[in-house]
Amino acid sequence: MPLKPLLVLAAAALALCACAKKTTPPGDAGVCYHVAPQKDGSLKYNKLVKAPSLEVCAANLEAMRIKFLRLGGNQQEIYGAYQANFLFLQKEGVLTSTSLEGPRYVALVRTGDGRLAIPGAMPQ
Repeated sequence: MPLKPLLVLAAAALALCACAKKTTPPGDAGVCYHVAPQKDGSLKYNKLVKAPSLEVCAANLEAMRIKFLRLGGNQQEIYGAYQANFLFLQKEGVLTSTSLEGPRYVALVRTGDGRLAIPGAMPQ
């Protein structure tokens, strides 16, 4: 296949990717949100606390998740947002992404007793 059609195809693929829907969280400095998906597919951002770091925000979201479980809730995974980043609290730990649809990266991992820790901070 000649090079020119391949370049046109690659450019078209890039253009389609650029148009893909990206849901981004608020970028308010130091504000930690609990994110609640709504029935219509939208997201509701509930201000939880002022937090100096992503880790403190994640700890507050984790405390909220545990409190809900103790009160009889069944939601194991919750969303949060902190300074233009989504936080995804899951059984493995906390993942983060700049968009709801984008790739997720490990921010915190669970220790053997279930606590959250920065990856690599725990001795092997």
